[in-house]
Amino acid sequence: MRNNISTRIICSTSYNPWHNLAVEEYLLKKVKENEMILYLWQNDNTIVVGRNQNPWKECKCKDFEADGGKIARRLSGGGAVFHDIGNLNFTFIMDKKLYDLEKQLSVILKAVNNLGIDAKFSGRNDILVGERKFSGNAFYEKANSSYHHGTILVDANMKKLSKYLKVSKEKIASKGIESVSSRVVNLKTIKDDITIENLKDNLISSFFQIYEGESNVEYIKDEHDIQDLYEKYSSWEWKYGETPKFDINFVNRFKWGEIDLNINLKNGLIDSLVIYSDAMNSILIKDIENQLLKTPFKMGSICKKLDNINCKTDEKNMIFEIEEWLKSKIG
Repeated sequence: MRNNISTRIICSTSYNPWHNLAVEEYLLKKVKENEMILYLWQNDNTIVVGRNQNPWKECKCKDFEADGGKIARRLSGGGAVFHDIGNLNFTFIMDKKLYDLEKQLSVILKAVNNLGIDAKFSGRNDILVGERKFSGNAFYEKANSSYHHGTILVDANMKKLSKYLKVSKEKIASKGIESVSSRVVNLKTIKDDITIENLKDNLISSFFQIYEGESNVEYIKDEHDIQDLYEKYSSWEWKYGETPKFDINFVNRFKWGEIDLNINLKNGLIDSLVIYSDAMNSILIKDIENQLLKTPFKMGSICKKLDNINCKTDEKNMIFEIEEWLKSKIG
């Protein structure tokens, strides 16, 4: 019996990250009820930072751009990643009620298994061969739609990845690894006949098998109606944001990610603040910023505001950990 999910596969023909991220958000806004979209895309010579990250801290921006690279910022949380045309990106975009991470991941795992790779999902956002990562995943949701996207390293330039990305010593220590290059692997290193094209073919095939959809593939070109979104993603303000000088800076790494809290005070109130983070919960970080603005710089007031945030159980645990940390700093 056929399911009643409507499916689409959309492939980008552009290697421009600002275009591809604009298309991704456009599809997120336009996805229909009971619809599941698989969007496949590639960026060339690009570093994509998470929604709440400070690009200056995550990569050698000046050197990278001087060498022709592009800096981009996505909607989802998580850490910075390097993209080139040896990397394939996927996004599952859907009516929110269809979200099923295990089912979505099974599309990826089935595709690489068909190519002779024994892969597994580990933690919240990594797909591994053995103990080495070839795919990182991130997530974003709106009121009625959501997406799950990720990278698949096929034949990426590891020298550029190591040269331009800056991974904090705290993050490396927390994961028990020696360097960014030691924890990632190209699929082509595991099996040398894997290519972007045969991986893409297998992803399309496994998507149709698992979601029982129609086998039509749509191709999006640069003339797609995304001009406003393109202007957002390519703008300085979106990529870099404001980086004012702050009175107070607190940094801590938790199991779920780093919090880099920057505060300006005026008359005892939090007059402005920015939180940089590689936590996956990108919306929660913005909610914390919004709640703390204009709050008295006292733990009682800060905790009261943080406790008022409407969030899920795991996010409440994150807030509790942040409160306990701040108590040790503020008293």
